[in-house]
Amino acid sequence: MSSVRLGRVSALALVLAGGLAGVALAQGKSSALAHPDLWPKAASPAAITDARTEAFITALMSRMTLEEKVGQTIQADAASITPEDLRKYPLGSVEAGGNTAPGGDDRAAPPLWVDWIKAYRAVALEKRPGHTPIPIIFGIDAVHGHNNIVGATIFPHNIGLGAARDPDLIRRIGEVTAREVAATGADWTFGPTVAVPRDERWGRAYEGYAEDPEVVKTYAGPMTLGLQGALVAGKPLAPGHVVGSAKHFLADGGTAGGKDQGDAQIAETELIRLHAQGYPPAIDAGVLTVMVSFSSWNGVKHTGNKSLQTDVLKGRMGFQGFVVGDWNAHGQVEGCSNTNCAQAWNAGMDMVMAPDSWKGLFENTLAQVKDGAIPMTRLDDAVRRVLRVKIKAGLFDDNRPLEGRFDLLGAPEHRAVAREAVRKSLVLLKNNGVLPVKSSARVLVAGDGADDIGKASGGWTLTWQGTGNKNSDFPHGQSIYAGIAEAVKAGGGSAELAVDGAFKVKPDVAIVVFGENPYAEFQGDLTNVEYQPGDKRDLALLKRLKAAGIPVVSVFISGRPLWTNPEINASDAFVAAWLPGSEGGGIADVLIGDKAGRPRHDFQGRLSYSWPKRADQEPINVGDPGYDPQFAYGYGLGYARPGKVGTLSEDPGAVSAAVNVDRYFVAGRVPAPWTLNAAGAVALKTLDAGAQENARQAVWSGEGNGALGVVGPPADLSRQTTGDMAISIKFRVDASPDKPVSLALACGESCGAAVDVTSTLSGAKIGEWRTAKIKLSCFKAKGADMTHVSSPFTLSSSGRMTLTFTEIRLASNEGDAVCPPT
Repeated sequence: MSSVRLGRVSALALVLAGGLAGVALAQGKSSALAHPDLWPKAASPAAITDARTEAFITALMSRMTLEEKVGQTIQADAASITPEDLRKYPLGSVEAGGNTAPGGDDRAAPPLWVDWIKAYRAVALEKRPGHTPIPIIFGIDAVHGHNNIVGATIFPHNIGLGAARDPDLIRRIGEVTAREVAATGADWTFGPTVAVPRDERWGRAYEGYAEDPEVVKTYAGPMTLGLQGALVAGKPLAPGHVVGSAKHFLADGGTAGGKDQGDAQIAETELIRLHAQGYPPAIDAGVLTVMVSFSSWNGVKHTGNKSLQTDVLKGRMGFQGFVVGDWNAHGQVEGCSNTNCAQAWNAGMDMVMAPDSWKGLFENTLAQVKDGAIPMTRLDDAVRRVLRVKIKAGLFDDNRPLEGRFDLLGAPEHRAVAREAVRKSLVLLKNNGVLPVKSSARVLVAGDGADDIGKASGGWTLTWQGTGNKNSDFPHGQSIYAGIAEAVKAGGGSAELAVDGAFKVKPDVAIVVFGENPYAEFQGDLTNVEYQPGDKRDLALLKRLKAAGIPVVSVFISGRPLWTNPEINASDAFVAAWLPGSEGGGIADVLIGDKAGRPRHDFQGRLSYSWPKRADQEPINVGDPGYDPQFAYGYGLGYARPGKVGTLSEDPGAVSAAVNVDRYFVAGRVPAPWTLNAAGAVALKTLDAGAQENARQAVWSGEGNGALGVVGPPADLSRQTTGDMAISIKFRVDASPDKPVSLALACGESCGAAVDVTSTLSGAKIGEWRTAKIKLSCFKAKGADMTHVSSPFTLSSSGRMTLTFTEIRLASNEGDAVCPPT
């Protein structure tokens, strides 16, 4: 049965459904006990549980040892498990997390991915005494195309696709993504995301289609069918399809303050009305897995909430696939750790994601089944569900006709779908007659996003945070500038690229491409939605071009609506391009007309997120009391839908300063609230290193101990530690150390940990710039309290040494972070 939009339920209905618990909800008190009768019904297709499949599972399970059964319910990350490990620990799944790749190389060639995955598969299927051959299922985050692979087609992130309002396009994107994933050997993608983000300060807002469940409901089914195809009883998925996963169950987009892994403090009626609506369509379409969120509902972690997982998802919603956890999320359940959590299985978890904790978790879970802490019936149900999905995925048949078809990566027909998605996702906020641009015009293309496919693609692109990508990492892609240049050249015009806007000949029009740099959760979380607070360099560029008498078109790259009133005022046209991905030509399709200035394509996009009127206005969502956005949900101008936008207020409201926990020395400054101190036998001076006064040189004299440290008020870095982030320093050794050097993290008096970085510094070539990354988890493993970090960086030595550095900050571990040997 398809889902229905559920409005507010009367207090009487709540009482009837849940007795005293219903009364508590009706009175507005917090409860994390779900009442299944209130939830929409759904049902996995009967093709998932056909008689032939179930009989095969029963026979297989009769031959499995207890160790093999427990193993099927645990997933490890490939960075922390080798194929050989599977001989002793028969795990059911291996994944490649956002920063995991063959040999630790995020740019590994596609054949290396296939060989890597095959190695795990081969060990799992070995015929050896005492072993039941069962294929692993290999999972990956292909969330906007196969974004893990160099050369793949990168689609717009979901926030842009939501603006397109085109379910058929979504289905075709799913099909393309599945084909490219299948070509590289993976079986399972962790999508579609059916979150309904309600606060754009959340760093994952761009992963949701819309702030209202209306769009999510229409997309969840088509994306599932695109990825998996229609299920057929007794048959596996059709070739070129992969297993999908609806995520993150539940209300990851509804946490208080937009905090990642936070708490949704809402009544059950709102939980259902806003955050549950994407799951019934996905289940009805046959989605084979559902991923449970890190987050909580009214103080209880979903990973340990039986009423949601078992009573609602598997009961009322009739889900017959398997439920999987998120990255060590079980360790956040009360009474649990990363290596010990019977509560997760007993709540309904069928596969626990234990990327680096799998070994200890396997051993403890095995013991808990033996002593009855996890009932055998619960384990058997979990194993049956996992095997059911593997059978439907065709893993036992091992028929992979597209594996190794690397010609499918970035294939022309795939790129055409992505280009269509780009042009359909663009939302025109303002146009005072400058668009479309004649293809015969002289066009200046400016801004740091103009010729940067990595910036246009955003987070979850080759790496978790999406940072450090170059155009060469997208060999089949096209930057926004390249797309514009191609379009105007075809019409007899010209395009000049000047990131800083310094033109040689005065242009007829300037197209300025700017916006947010790539990020994912943690790094992308905000305290307010002002664009470039305190550093209005992009606004200055717009104003400089306007002052020169040049019409300005702004193309804004972002993972969410941001308060950009000053930038909109300084523009003759303003386009919300979101995170368009690898096909920049789709922007030119809409912005550049023909020689006479007639449009080639009109704007189709409508806002699926409300655009804020002030920077302090979050959260603001359609239907809220006092709803007063700058541009409302559903807004979008076009050539056939013109509209006048006057001068907007440039008052951001009562905006508090952002809480900076990750930048310690950047661009020659020490951002608040941190200070940089040199103590003892070390002297500090300012240098130029490619820019004015952007570097500091620290000289240790050897006349006693010297320490260079970053100090500030205590900061909670526990989430960043869980996310495997690292202390990153860009440095140059000018004189090698002659005595040991330590890097310490402090967490108050008598609290902290240090690692030896002598080899890192002494091994560096004199005068050569390099970057070192030390995992935060290194310090946690040595006993540091990561919830109370008062100094994230203190470099100490009693010897001589000279070090120049340009940056100290937290950064994503992209396979290049280490724990120095002790």
